Amino acid sequence: MSKVDAATVKRVTKDWAALYQGFDVWRPLRLLRRIGPVLQGVTLDRSASGDAYFPTVHIHALTREFPVISLTLGQRLAASSGAQEAVKFFSHGEGYSDTARRLAEQARLSLDLPPTIEDVVRELRAFAVSQQAQGGPPAVNEVEDSVLIPAASGSVDTAMEGIQLAQELLGKWPKSRLPINWTSGDEWLEGLSAKVGNVDSLHAVVDGQITFHKLEKVRQE
Repeated sequence: MSKVDAATVKRVTKDWAALYQGFDVWRPLRLLRRIGPVLQGVTLDRSASGDAYFPTVHIHALTREFPVISLTLGQRLAASSGAQEAVKFFSHGEGYSDTARRLAEQARLSLDLPPTIEDVVRELRAFAVSQQAQGGPPAVNEVEDSVLIPAASGSVDTAMEGIQLAQELLGKWPKSRLPINWTSGDEWLEGLSAKVGNVDSLHAVVDGQITFHKLEKVRQE
């Protein structure tokens, strides 16, 4: 198996950036754009073997201090069978434009026109509700993001609706599956409410994360 060198990675990244012109290259194999306090990304997530990548769409909230750009609401391209579809680096040029088109069709959030904050919040809430209904792990981070993203955007009413959903889900989440560092659910809800009431602090976190992750050149929609 031939090694995938830096030049190949750079070429593949450039090809995808040319197709998704609303995004900027942040790092090799990673495209981003910023919508207020949230990032939307297209990531070419390398396979374990390193010779292929999984086209993946995702978001990342800047309203929390976090050491990496996460793949929140991550969706890998799915084949017609439903399996995740990988693209070999050395056959990338044979149909990546069609691959990008299918990824955009499958994405819950638009990769053409930038989604609104309301669009992002809707998908975060839908994910959290689905996780609970299917017996998955409590979507604590997604619920927090659905509150803090609109709060940082000035949509206090939407943020408060998110706290109401958080309270409802908290009553359904099994206590055994809650984060081990929690002291109580009530304290979590009170902390969320306090953050909603301190928008200046949220803005400071967002600004700090932009600097920390070197996002200054990523366009803001």
